[in-house]
Amino acid sequence: MQEISIHTDSKTYPVHIGKGIIKNLAEILEKNAVEYTTALVISDETVAKHHLSYFREQSGMSNDLIVKVVPSGEKAKTFDVYYDCLSFALENKLDRKSLIISFGGGAVGDLAGFVAATYMRGIRFIQVPTTILAHDSAVGGKVAINHPLGKNMIGAFHQPEAVVYDMDFLSSLPEKEVRSGFAEVVKHSLISDVKFYDWLRNEIRSLRQIEDHLLVECLTKGIQVKGKVVSEDEKEMGVRAYLNFGHTLAHAIEAEAGYGKITHGEAVAIGMLFALRLSSELKGLAFDIEMFKSWLGSLGFPNSIPEGLSAERLLTRMKQDKKSVGGTVRFVLLSEVGSPVLEEVEEDILMKNLKKFEEEGRT
Repeated sequence: MQEISIHTDSKTYPVHIGKGIIKNLAEILEKNAVEYTTALVISDETVAKHHLSYFREQSGMSNDLIVKVVPSGEKAKTFDVYYDCLSFALENKLDRKSLIISFGGGAVGDLAGFVAATYMRGIRFIQVPTTILAHDSAVGGKVAINHPLGKNMIGAFHQPEAVVYDMDFLSSLPEKEVRSGFAEVVKHSLISDVKFYDWLRNEIRSLRQIEDHLLVECLTKGIQVKGKVVSEDEKEMGVRAYLNFGHTLAHAIEAEAGYGKITHGEAVAIGMLFALRLSSELKGLAFDIEMFKSWLGSLGFPNSIPEGLSAERLLTRMKQDKKSVGGTVRFVLLSEVGSPVLEEVEEDILMKNLKKFEEEGRT
C-alpha cells in the first residue's frame, strides 16, 4: 500500500493506494482520528450492485451503515438528487459528528462531498473512489453539482479526511471508463513534466489491459501532480486553474451535448487537443500535435468536436466557464510541456480556431 500526503491550508490528509486495501478502512480512519457517530455511504446504482456487499464485508466498519443509492454518472449531480440526499440524512438523524463515505466514481464523489460540505454547515467525509477518473476528482476538495447552464456551477471547497483507493475496484471497469479516467492522467503529465508525458506515451499503448504496476504508477504520479498544485493553491486563486487544462472546451462540449452523452475524459481529450493547437498559435508551443493526436486515437479517444455542436454555441458555453472574467474566455495553455499559463483569448481568435478545429474534424 502506498500513501501520499495532501497538504492544504485547511487540512492535511492521506491518499492510500493499493490492492485489497478496503479491508484496512476502519484502521485508516482510526489512525487519522476520524471518529463518528453514524456513517452514511452514498453510492451509485452500478457500484452498489457490483461492490456494496463486498464493501460491507471487507471494510471492517459496523454493519449498521446507512446507505443511499443514487443514479449513476452525471445524473447524480442534479439539484433534485442533492436535495434528496440531504433529506435522507435528516430522516436518518445524521448529526455534526456523522461521517459521509463517497463510494463510487467522480460524479458520486462530487455529489457526496457537496452534501457533506453543506449538511449542518459541513460534516466530515472520506472518498473511496472506484474509477480511474476519480483519481483526479477525489483529491483536492472540489465538490459540486451541475446546473443546466454549466457543469459544476454549484459547489464548494471541502477537503476529505482521507482517500482510500482500492485498485481491486478498477478490475471491473469497462474500457470506456478506463479511457475516461486516463485522460486526466494525460492532462497531469502535460502540465507537469515532459518526462512524465514521454514515459506515459511510451508505456501506455493500449487501454484494454493495463498492467497493475503501470496503472498504480500512472495514478500515483497523477495524484502527486495534483497534490503539489493543491498544496500551493487550495481555493483556485492562481496555479490551481492549471488543472483545468483541456477543460474549458470539454465542459462546453459536455453541457451542450447533454451531460452523460459523452464521457468527461473523451471531452477532455478533445479539449486538450484544441488547447494544444491554441498554445502553438498563441504561445509558440513546440510540440508534435499530430503524434499526440495519433496516440490518443490509438487509445480510442475522439479527436474532434462531436457532430451537431456548433462553434457558436460552444463559444457561448465557454463564456460561462468559471475561469472567464467579464465574458472574456480564459484558457489554460502551454508555453512548453510542464509550463502552463492562464491566458485571455480574444473572441475572434477563439472563433477562428474553433471553426478551423471543427472543419478539420469533418474531413
